[in-house]
Amino acid sequence: MRRITHFFWHLFLVADFVLNAQIIKLRTRNDILLRHRLVKNTNRIGRKFIKAFDIKLTLNNPERLEEFKDKNYLAVANHVSYTDIILLASLDGFVFITSVEMGKNPFLGSITKLGGCLYTDRKKYVSLPKEIEKFAATIKAGFKVMLFPEGTSTNGDTVNDFRKSLFQVALIAECPVLPICIRYKTLDGKAIDKNNRDLVYWYGDMDFAPHFMKLLGHSLEVEIDILDPVYDPAIKTRQELSNGIHNQISACYHQSDVYNSD
Repeated sequence: MRRITHFFWHLFLVADFVLNAQIIKLRTRNDILLRHRLVKNTNRIGRKFIKAFDIKLTLNNPERLEEFKDKNYLAVANHVSYTDIILLASLDGFVFITSVEMGKNPFLGSITKLGGCLYTDRKKYVSLPKEIEKFAATIKAGFKVMLFPEGTSTNGDTVNDFRKSLFQVALIAECPVLPICIRYKTLDGKAIDKNNRDLVYWYGDMDFAPHFMKLLGHSLEVEIDILDPVYDPAIKTRQELSNGIHNQISACYHQSDVYNSD
């Protein structure tokens, strides 16, 4: 019964999101204003989905997020599931960078388009320079862009190596970088481990619909840490920037006390 209730709750929220996004598209002609309104709608619905997924969210170092409230920047986070996007969207109006493959998905593709997302083709490196320019231009236009530099969601064992080339976005946009660490702590009150992680983490060749249906009705406890910002990425190479951010997020993810990005 609980799963059925949550299913219809989610269905209502998806309809709410899509309807409002379509109205926004009909009423907005300016592309920049349109994206601002779409990400604001995503932020609004993200907060509601937190309750629908029965997620208890603890936000550590919220003052760092507040410091960047009225600024445009590149945010960087680890990635294990589609619920990451809901969690992060509930915090602020982020423009998410996702894959071209995701954009082609009949359902998720429509959702990402209505959320104002940007796309990267992980298989065609020839298009990467233009993508980087586009992402940087979006930040310069006043947006907060969210990057998952692992390239895809993982099984949660560790924080995979980052795609260093994408950190060129911050160097071109001349903007700060804000590292964010997401840690899923418990499922129905039990610690998440290799025995139950596949109910939470969405990775590899997992199909979305079956995974989503299995997750419905469960409760989650999640911690998000806002880590030390890099205020002036221009003093670093993109490799140094990538390595420093990776070290911060990985240290936090593995419960280390090391938070220094240098």
